[in-house]
Amino acid sequence: MEAQIPVHDFFLILAVILLSAKIFGEIFAYLKLPTVIGEVFAGLIIGPSFLGIVETNFILKILAEIGIILLLFEVGLETDMYKLKKAGLKAFIVAVAGAFFPFVLGAAVSYYVFNLPIVVSLFIGGALTATSIGITIRALKDIGKHRTGVAQIVLGAAVVDDILGVILLITIYDFVITGEVNIYNLLRILFLIAVFFALAPVLAKFLSKVIYLYDKKFSRSDGFVVTTIISLILIFAYISHFFNAPEILGAFTAGIALSRRFFLPFGIAFQTDPDFLNKIESYLKPISNIFVPIFFVLVGISIDLNVIDLTSSTLWITGFLLLLIAVVGKIIGSFLITKISVLKRIIIGTAMVPRGEVGLIFAELGRTSGILKADIYAVLVFVIIITTLLPPILLRWLFKEED
Repeated sequence: MEAQIPVHDFFLILAVILLSAKIFGEIFAYLKLPTVIGEVFAGLIIGPSFLGIVETNFILKILAEIGIILLLFEVGLETDMYKLKKAGLKAFIVAVAGAFFPFVLGAAVSYYVFNLPIVVSLFIGGALTATSIGITIRALKDIGKHRTGVAQIVLGAAVVDDILGVILLITIYDFVITGEVNIYNLLRILFLIAVFFALAPVLAKFLSKVIYLYDKKFSRSDGFVVTTIISLILIFAYISHFFNAPEILGAFTAGIALSRRFFLPFGIAFQTDPDFLNKIESYLKPISNIFVPIFFVLVGISIDLNVIDLTSSTLWITGFLLLLIAVVGKIIGSFLITKISVLKRIIIGTAMVPRGEVGLIFAELGRTSGILKADIYAVLVFVIIITTLLPPILLRWLFKEED
C-alpha cells in the first residue's frame, strides 16, 4: 500500500532522499566504489529495510521516472552511432541469448527441480530475464567507460533486452489471466515497437532542428532550449509508451537523434552543431544531478530486506541456484560473440547481470497478483539484491584488469 503524505512531509522526505543519495554516493566514491551502489544503499538505509523513514509513493515514482529518462537521454546524446551500429549484431546476440537462457533455465529449474506450479515458474524465469539498463549504464558512467566499444555492445544489448523484458512480461501476464498466449497481440506489439524505432529518431531530429534554428535566430527568453528539450524528451517517452515500448527507450531515441552524428538507415548523415549540444548538456546536467539519484535511491527503498528469512534453508538453496542461473545465463550470451577477448566477454556478461527495478517489477507483480508466495518472493528479492549490488563493483575491477 503506497503512503499518502501531506505536502510539507513530502518536502522533508525529498530532502532526506537527496541528501542521503549524496552522502552515501560520496562515501562509496571515497572507497573507490561506484556511486550508484551508494545511492541504492542509501535507499536500503532510509527505506523499510532499516530505518523505515521513507516509503514509496506515486509522486516519488514520477520523480524517479523523470530521473531515469533523463539518464537515458544523456546516454543517447553521448552515444557513438558508428560504434553502436558496429556492435549491432553482437549486441543482439548478447541480448537474445542473455534473455533466453535465464528465462528457460530459471523456469525449468523452478518447475522440475523445486516442483513449483508452471505459472510461478514462468514468473521466476521472467524476473531473471531482463537487465536493468539504468543500473548498468550508470555503473559504466561512474567508471568512465560508457563510451568504449564494449559499452556500446552492452548498451545495444540492454536496449534490446529491455524490449524483450516488456514483451515477456505482457505475454506471461496475458497467459496468467487468460490461460493462453495471444499471438496476434504479441505480433501487434512487435510491429508497433518496430514502427516506433523506424520513425521516432527522424521525428526527434526534425524537432530538435526546429528548436536549434529558433534558438539561434529568434529566441529572446531565458531557458528556451532547456524547456523545449525536456519537453521533447517527455513527449518521446509518452510516444514510446503509446507504441508499447518502455518510456526510457523514447528518451534514449531522442538522445540518439541529437547525438553528435546521427544517420538514417540509408546512410544519410546529420551533424549536430557542437555548440548547441554543449548548451543542451550544460543545461541538463544540474537537473539530471537532482533527478537521477532519486531513481536509484527508490530502487533501494523498494527492496525490503525484512521479507528475507536468513535462517531458511529454502532461501539459501533456492536462492543460490537461481542466483547462479541469473549470472551464468547472462555470461553465456556474451560468450556466443566472437573476435573479442575472453576478458571483454566476461565484462559484457557482468554488465548484463543487474536486475534492479526490472526484476522488482516482475516480482512485485507476481506477489500482488497472488502468484508468488512469501517464501518465493523473498528468494527473488535476495537474487535481485545480489545481482544489483555486485556487478558495478565487479565491473570496476574487471576494467582495471583490462587496462
